[in-house]
Amino acid sequence: MVVMVQRAVLLLGDPDWIAKLLGAAYLLIPLVAAWALVSELAFGARTEQMAKVLEAEGGLPVDNLPRTPAGRIIREAADAEFEKYKVEAQAAPQDWRSWFRLSCAYDAAGDRKRARKAMRDAVSLFRQR
Repeated sequence: MVVMVQRAVLLLGDPDWIAKLLGAAYLLIPLVAAWALVSELAFGARTEQMAKVLEAEGGLPVDNLPRTPAGRIIREAADAEFEKYKVEAQAAPQDWRSWFRLSCAYDAAGDRKRARKAMRDAVSLFRQR
């Protein structure tokens, strides 16, 4: 990112308008990258904070799913366990704990996109409390 900022400054100092445009674009990329880095670190910190609260309450989901010899969770077992957490989240849609556990179930079932969405919902509810 430092090199990109340096190049952006050099390009912005060039008299050619195309170089100035490229310099402006080069300046935006590190800013977007920095924003993404900070937001991901904040997301991770909040997730860790929620996990500590759940651990203290004894509410973390137990990882007792059967695994293949390579260590991967057996998909059918994860899908069966997922239903339990889905019903829990539907029964208590305003409880961040249920969304956290649902996110873990999505992750175990291999659906990372929905796991991340459920965890974002959990973080949002956690921050509102």
